[in-house]
Amino acid sequence: MKLAERLSRLGTETAFAVSAQAAAWAAQGHKVYPFHLGDINLPTPENIIAAAEKAIRDGHTGYCPGIGITPLREILAEDTGKRRGVRYGAENVAIQPGGKPVIGKFISSVMNPGDEVLYPNPGYPIYESQIEFQGGVAVPYDYDETEDGFAINLERLEASITDKTRVLIYNNYQNPISAESSAAEMAALAQLAVQHDLWVLSDEAYYEIRYGGKSRSIVALPGMQERTVILYTFSKKFAMTGWRLGAAIGPEEIIQVISKLNTNIESCSNHFIQWAMVEGLTGDPSGPENILAELKRRRDAAVNGLNAIEGINVALPNSTFYLFPNVTKIMRRKGLTDVDRLKDLALEHTGVSFCTRNHFGRALPGETEAFIRLAYSGISVSDIEEGLSKLKAYFDSDEQ
Repeated sequence: MKLAERLSRLGTETAFAVSAQAAAWAAQGHKVYPFHLGDINLPTPENIIAAAEKAIRDGHTGYCPGIGITPLREILAEDTGKRRGVRYGAENVAIQPGGKPVIGKFISSVMNPGDEVLYPNPGYPIYESQIEFQGGVAVPYDYDETEDGFAINLERLEASITDKTRVLIYNNYQNPISAESSAAEMAALAQLAVQHDLWVLSDEAYYEIRYGGKSRSIVALPGMQERTVILYTFSKKFAMTGWRLGAAIGPEEIIQVISKLNTNIESCSNHFIQWAMVEGLTGDPSGPENILAELKRRRDAAVNGLNAIEGINVALPNSTFYLFPNVTKIMRRKGLTDVDRLKDLALEHTGVSFCTRNHFGRALPGETEAFIRLAYSGISVSDIEEGLSKLKAYFDSDEQ
């Protein structure tokens, strides 16, 4: 019996493979310092937990509208629009079982087989996976490393646009590299989208994981709100990665299509969690504030620990909970050519577990630098300091 041919084009999120490797190492009795997965080991705010329990007791355990319950859609539309300087209504919101489903449903809604889709690389690997699985042509755009972090190479991005290009996927406050667009960079992307009449998926999962300054959304720029769908997730701000709730927010015409896909794929998102999130968006804000404050402490510890290592220099990011250091000099010092081998050796020598550039899209032709990604959302400050001290001792040595 043969399986569908398109399955050969389906990728995965390989960070979970690193998680399994770390778990196997821990099962042998070793201490592991988990920098590999962007999970959050902080509790969901108590008022949200209480609201979920109340919703269950109140009987919100059956089906609800596939597009989501109206009170949550209304509140989320108002909150999202206010934070981005635009206006949304409930008709612009389709609730999802997490942020990730927005990617596949958006692509299903706007891309035909053979269409070209621009996507960030390095970037979240599900972009590449869903484009190719659904018969599109995945066209990567890349970043240049700067003293302040990473910037999109706009010249190469523009050169890759053809008459078959239909979609731009844009992840400001980016996973894995924590890149943040300047106002000029965002404006240039918007201009290209309007000029070439592109649909845009604005992945804003980390929009509110913000340590300094103010987040901006491309939807606020001229001509963008009517062509852009926002990927929204409750997972980060409220430490709810396992609760699985998110939303697609955008033009009503595409939200209605995504709602129809909801009905076909999962009927509806979890009913009582939606009621809990009404409380999350309207109730005590101290829970998310405390989560953000702790993530900031972890960011500072991780940046300091990495910058203490000879050959590493990472900028202090204003958003996300990822760091993407260049380890090319360390690779040369250790005589290595495979960054995944460095990952394995670091785990064995220090217990520090991290992902590499190879977990975030296929390497592009001509790449010569080596990078690793560390997530600091699932590890305490004391373990960050202890683990990176061990990593420093190993990276600073000539030991393989």
